[in-house]
Amino acid sequence: MKRFFTLALFLTLYVLSLKAQSSDNGDGTFTNPVIWADCPDPDVIRVGEDFYFVSTTMHLMPGAPVMHSRDLVNWEIVSYIFDRIEETPRYSLQEGTVYGRGQWATSLRYHNGRFYAYFTPNDQPYKGYVYTTEDPRDKWELHSVIPHFHDASFFFDEDEKAYMVYGTGMIRELKPDLTGVLEGGLDMKLFERDKEENNLLEGSRMIKKDGRYYLLMISWPRGGIRREVCYRADRIEGPYEKKVILETPFGGLGDGVAQGTIFDDPQGNWYGMFFQDRGGVGRVPHLMPCTWIDGWPMLGDKDGKVPETMEKPVQGQERKALTVSDEFDTEALGLCWQWNHNPVDEAWSLTERAGYMRLKAQKAVSLFDARNTLTQRMEGPTCEATVAIDLRNMKDGDRAGFSAFNSDATLLAIRKVNGRLYLSMDEEKVKLANDTKAIREVKQGSLTDEIRLRRPVVYLRIEGDFRPGPTKDIVKFWYSTDNRKWERLGPDCRTSFDWQRFFMGTKFAIFNYTTAEEGGYIDIDWFRYKRNN
Repeated sequence: MKRFFTLALFLTLYVLSLKAQSSDNGDGTFTNPVIWADCPDPDVIRVGEDFYFVSTTMHLMPGAPVMHSRDLVNWEIVSYIFDRIEETPRYSLQEGTVYGRGQWATSLRYHNGRFYAYFTPNDQPYKGYVYTTEDPRDKWELHSVIPHFHDASFFFDEDEKAYMVYGTGMIRELKPDLTGVLEGGLDMKLFERDKEENNLLEGSRMIKKDGRYYLLMISWPRGGIRREVCYRADRIEGPYEKKVILETPFGGLGDGVAQGTIFDDPQGNWYGMFFQDRGGVGRVPHLMPCTWIDGWPMLGDKDGKVPETMEKPVQGQERKALTVSDEFDTEALGLCWQWNHNPVDEAWSLTERAGYMRLKAQKAVSLFDARNTLTQRMEGPTCEATVAIDLRNMKDGDRAGFSAFNSDATLLAIRKVNGRLYLSMDEEKVKLANDTKAIREVKQGSLTDEIRLRRPVVYLRIEGDFRPGPTKDIVKFWYSTDNRKWERLGPDCRTSFDWQRFFMGTKFAIFNYTTAEEGGYIDIDWFRYKRNN
């Protein structure tokens, strides 16, 4: 009976929530950001009428989400390129961490009937991984391990030669079977960086159109905002000439929109997908026209601006979302979820109690070294999520709850002490070692007095506001013991984005760990989500 009721309720909530969760305005237009959530380093390709988008998720597992769309506006996650990384114990929160490292800037390509993806964990032992599949909705297979190329772009030329374009204008030819670099093959620097460029040119994306080679990169000039530049040449080895193709702020924020790629639709129209840093919510993609002018791919509207609202490239497609509600009524974990670092598989279950996600408490000191923390993206403009948690099997020393999770985290935390349950609003701020990302210090404190919980089920809610202005990056916390009467808990708190620590947008996070003996667990009945435009 529970399964029937919750399935019907879930479908109703899911359909209603999608009306509010998409940038799709429902009138044939959409509003930027096209995805108002943390999806940095976009690479987008088209195969027939299908578009595929891959992004960076660093220390979250499974990693490198592959998203699909038919209209470039409504995206859903269809797979992950890998389930876990086990090159070092740090990926499992042992002997350090990989916060802000892990998988970076994946390149996605389709060639001779197969999909290829290349990424490099920005961490020891500095290797690059080539994955492949015939169907991006299916499992990806590790094809080869090759050298580390920073922010690289796979490129297959018409003569079947394969290259990696990386760094600040570097190129290296690969073996035809993609198992390593080709000795004696092309290996050179394509151009020198201009004196006006302040930092590295990064985020390489190479395409070929009408016999010309185009290399797109993010640039950050002295005294300016981030921008996108393009280098073009008639031969792959050059010489290359440069042009700025996008240099504009957007959305009331001073930071520019840059780093991404361009692609066409089946009708020959061109578009660009590029991200903008947006504070606590993360690095957020924007969709815009791309117009070829004198052989240059110029981005934005006729004035070179990112349009706030524009017509959808394809009409009539179903609305999709990345962050979604979950009643935990399936035996497989939904693709919307990612774990913080590699999970302990035997310490979670969707089958031991049907209709619930069971999280078994593992030994930890803080939220930052707790295993099996389950996350989804927070989104703008505003959003809220509520979880229902059965606490009756917690043990003394256990700590569980719901967090706005980042390097400065705020959390609704439940502790069990002497057989009693207590709820408080806490904050934790982590300091990490520069080399191993080991946890050096966690500043922990309570922002409220503890409230004794006298019922075995609690409902926790987090609201996020990421609109530009005085409320930007503010999160609020609520709790209830009956899912009807709700109480605010604690003050407004501000989320953070710190590239030196997490380098990631804030996530909803459900956690459970113990500071004493293992053996306790919580059962999560549901996670219900709503984004408000």
